[in-house]
Amino acid sequence: MNPLSESEIQDALKNYPNWEYAENAIHTALEFENFKDAFSIMTRIAFEAEAMNHHPNWFNVYNRLEISLSTHDAGGVTQLDFDMAAMIDSLVG
Repeated sequence: MNPLSESEIQDALKNYPNWEYAENAIHTALEFENFKDAFSIMTRIAFEAEAMNHHPNWFNVYNRLEISLSTHDAGGVTQLDFDMAAMIDSLVG
């Protein structure tokens, strides 16, 4: 899978208002009511990520979850990252 160009990434991001591009990855930050809710969504994402064989870089403290997506084998952002972003957005609702 080939990485997308920066212009392709910026164009795709128009459909992902909660995501931004920086440091060769797309990123979002989510805030939940409590740790249980944050951990619950992480678990749901983990099952989907495993099925996709594509795994996010993430950081969690209490009710906050930061997610970064990049396809390491391709050396940048690919369509797979946007597919995962769409899945995450659909789970978060």
